[in-house]
Amino acid sequence: MDFSFELPFRMSVPTAWESHAYRQTVLIVLSIIFVSGAIIFFFRNRNYYFVQSWASIKSWLIAAPVMFIGMGLPDPWPLVLLTCLAIVGAKIFFQIMGMFHRSYFVLLCYAGIIGLALCCWFDRLDIYNNMPMVVLGAACLVPLFRNSYKRMIQYISLTLLAFIFLGWSFMHLGLIMKFPNGVFQVMYLVILTEFCDNTNLAVGRYIGGWRLFPGINPRRTVGSTAVSILLTLFLAGSMRYLLPDGSDKYWLASGLVASLGGFIGDLVMTVVRRDAGMKTVGPFIIGRGDFLHRVDRLIFVAPIYYYVMTAIL
Repeated sequence: MDFSFELPFRMSVPTAWESHAYRQTVLIVLSIIFVSGAIIFFFRNRNYYFVQSWASIKSWLIAAPVMFIGMGLPDPWPLVLLTCLAIVGAKIFFQIMGMFHRSYFVLLCYAGIIGLALCCWFDRLDIYNNMPMVVLGAACLVPLFRNSYKRMIQYISLTLLAFIFLGWSFMHLGLIMKFPNGVFQVMYLVILTEFCDNTNLAVGRYIGGWRLFPGINPRRTVGSTAVSILLTLFLAGSMRYLLPDGSDKYWLASGLVASLGGFIGDLVMTVVRRDAGMKTVGPFIIGRGDFLHRVDRLIFVAPIYYYVMTAIL
């Protein structure tokens, strides 16, 4: 009698660590962090800007290795990591909006994010794009289940907004993982968006000029934004080996999406925070702001990048 069977999973799954390109990226990024950290350490007490820079470097010394290790694990762990990050981001969003105690809506959003992860894993883009309607429909049933109408329109709207931003938009990173060298491309986007934001803030301290949105974020000027975009494009070109094709259209598109999409995402979440009267929730992550500050740029970058790359691949 033959008792042989096939396991429902692969016994040997290649990981990102097996790629020279991934190991090279880890070495380059960590080297930059450690070298810059060593330099800033000696100037950390000189002024306010060095204090902020040192706080950022210290956090990256922990966050970067954890991020690289997590993304280098075999499937499905990188997708699991993204799902957990999306749920944490949604949690902070609900805390900012003062409705984290509304557990029915919060858990519904979490369940929707897990559903998106399953859609990514099983390549069900059709269901993925219908998930916002599913979450909206389910959220509309909560008032009936609770037999209450007070402030329910507000709760339903905020639940859908949280799911769109931290679920549907952010989890496009999971869809990007299905691209050739998908994990590399996700790391590429994370590095570019974080680099663009940090250079914009750093350059903005020395370059004045016309402020783009003074009523929302007075620190963003035309000069600092232009310089940060140019520097990000330079980095995108330097690290284009992470893309499946190193031709100009790919790294130029990636650099522009990371720069402009990240800039818009940061401004949109700033609007949300300031309208709610809440700047930071929870512990500081990566030097300044909370966890949501670190992922807010990706809520626009991820879907834009996905559809741009789908069009040109």
